[in-house]
Amino acid sequence: MRLFTLATLIPVALICAAAILGGIWILASLIYLTALAACLDEVVHHVTPPTKDSEFPAAMVLSVTLGVVHFGLLALVVSALSNGNTDLPAKIGLFIAAGFFFGQISNSNAHELIHRGGRGPHRLGKWVYISLLFGHHTSAHVLVHHRHVATPLDPSTSRRGESYYKFAVRAWRGSFRKGLAAETERQQRTGAPVYRHPYVTYIGGAVGFVVLAWLIGGPVGAAVYVALATFSTSQLLLSDYVQHYGLMRSQVDGKYEPVNARHSWNSPHWFSSAVMLNAPRHSDHHTHPSRPYDTLIIPDGSPMLPQSLPVMACLALAPRRWRKVMDPLAAQCSAR
Repeated sequence: MRLFTLATLIPVALICAAAILGGIWILASLIYLTALAACLDEVVHHVTPPTKDSEFPAAMVLSVTLGVVHFGLLALVVSALSNGNTDLPAKIGLFIAAGFFFGQISNSNAHELIHRGGRGPHRLGKWVYISLLFGHHTSAHVLVHHRHVATPLDPSTSRRGESYYKFAVRAWRGSFRKGLAAETERQQRTGAPVYRHPYVTYIGGAVGFVVLAWLIGGPVGAAVYVALATFSTSQLLLSDYVQHYGLMRSQVDGKYEPVNARHSWNSPHWFSSAVMLNAPRHSDHHTHPSRPYDTLIIPDGSPMLPQSLPVMACLALAPRRWRKVMDPLAAQCSAR
């Protein structure tokens, strides 16, 4: 747990300093979440073993801490970007550093929280997603993605040959619609009143956060907030794109085979995995959705990305280069 704690909380301190003091702290935040992470992944050969189930309370304490800190940090960054006297290059640097934190750490942590038992953690994760204007992911991820992953029925499964840019539009729109349909069906089945529909909370909460950003920094604050949430969400979509690219379940007698380790890409890189709470150990998560992040493993024979997840996400922004690297690997995995 020391590794997870240091890897995720150090950038909180750096971004706080960057938002308040600016200067070298902005550069330090950027370096930590980009160059340093990439170097540590490649230079230091370290294997992070899963911890025992008895460690789970400590893992939950860190996850809840990150969830609570998220909201204060978001408000601080919006205020600094909309009200500060910092020059434009510094503001761009802070925007990117904060976006990386919210996109890679807050998103990964919210994902962990919505999978945990108990209303408290789930609600905290839901509100983190709502604050990033992606609240419907709370429903779509659990009710649609995990059920239909690696099939054409899942909008968050990327097809071989599909660019990230086409996928991002299809996945956002498809997950919103299918999550809405799944929740509406559940509402009708239980007879719950309309005002208790989760999408009322997702949309109303999003409007509320935009209003809060306006109160913090006026119209500039609202615009900065929406841009920051969009940038953060794009990284979650990038993770889905990379981790499921071209891996599809086969059909047997008209039914899809059960989800197994072959249906997600994984990364063994230790530091970026710690920063993202083991999100790159994706196969184990899909075969055991309720397993806490600190106990995830990389199953034998599961598909492996040639580089760490953040590096591959960068490559995905160049579709031709991405397809040149990943299409042969996806074809090889499908042929097994």
